[in-house]
Amino acid sequence: MKIIDLRSDTVTKPTPGMMQAIIHAEVGDDVYKEDPSVNALEKYVADLFGMEDALFFPTGSMANQAAIKLHTQPGEQLICDKWAHVYNYEGGGASFNSGVSCKLIDGHRGMITAKQVVDNINPPDFYHSPLTSLVCLENTTNKGGGACYDFAEILKIRAVCDTHKLGLHLDGARLMNAIVAKNEDPKNYGKVFDTISICLSKGLGTPLGTVLVGKSSIMKNAIRIRKVLGGGMRQVGFMAAAGLYALQNQLERLAEDHDQAKDLAQTLEEAVYVRLVEPTETNIVIFYLVDGISEEKFMADLEEKGVRISNMGHGKLRIVTHQDYTSEMHDKFVTIIRSYSS
Repeated sequence: MKIIDLRSDTVTKPTPGMMQAIIHAEVGDDVYKEDPSVNALEKYVADLFGMEDALFFPTGSMANQAAIKLHTQPGEQLICDKWAHVYNYEGGGASFNSGVSCKLIDGHRGMITAKQVVDNINPPDFYHSPLTSLVCLENTTNKGGGACYDFAEILKIRAVCDTHKLGLHLDGARLMNAIVAKNEDPKNYGKVFDTISICLSKGLGTPLGTVLVGKSSIMKNAIRIRKVLGGGMRQVGFMAAAGLYALQNQLERLAEDHDQAKDLAQTLEEAVYVRLVEPTETNIVIFYLVDGISEEKFMADLEEKGVRISNMGHGKLRIVTHQDYTSEMHDKFVTIIRSYSS
């Protein structure tokens, strides 16, 4: 039985076209900055966002952690939502790598407002508290169910950062999903943020890789930080070629993932055993079972039928659609949802 794996969009395999790009990639030694495929990817992403500089990282977490290090000094503090990936899913890296603490904001579905940022900035002359130096946003939000920021609110947060001389970093693990869903221009993000991490291994379907883009004044030390974090790579152009192929050929199809996710959300809303389905904007569906139905049993029952989803704790179940989730799989899963009985 073929497994329908909807735990994450990181489970995808390279498409035939991507495999050809990998096989035929021109490579060199990236530590010496001599890998032409990496250099091409970095230039492409920098140009796409209208940013001055870019650097290829093996993982999104490493790129985010490098950005935090570039923006802060030990003993300082960053502001982020309580559900932020940089706080919850990067192994405590902010404190381990940069010696900074996180001021957690109780936002809405992983998104924070400019007013909340203002209210949580520590007075710079009050030396008893950590110096606030950075704001980290996440778009789309992971634990927030793929929610997309209103760009007008991002502009307000930028204004707050300018007033208080704070850095502004975007964890754009699924930023391309937000850009496709809201028909936005990547260059507008490049105008607002100091640094942005763009993950290639989630909705875009590459085996690995994230590109960190930013202002040259900040990015000048990025390669040094990447080295310190163990991210020096050699003939990694094979993976860079996969990333470039994805951006040039697999970007618009993200809308298909969004449509499938919305269809699943609608189907779950009609199920008597589902208590709540959070609003679905992109490729993530978050839902909760009614009281008395075991999440563990529900997931085990789905596993028996060949479907895997994620349990994020506190009753939060997650489905993530992706390029390897076919229309046939979708029809089968919809039937399973409609016919399920606890």
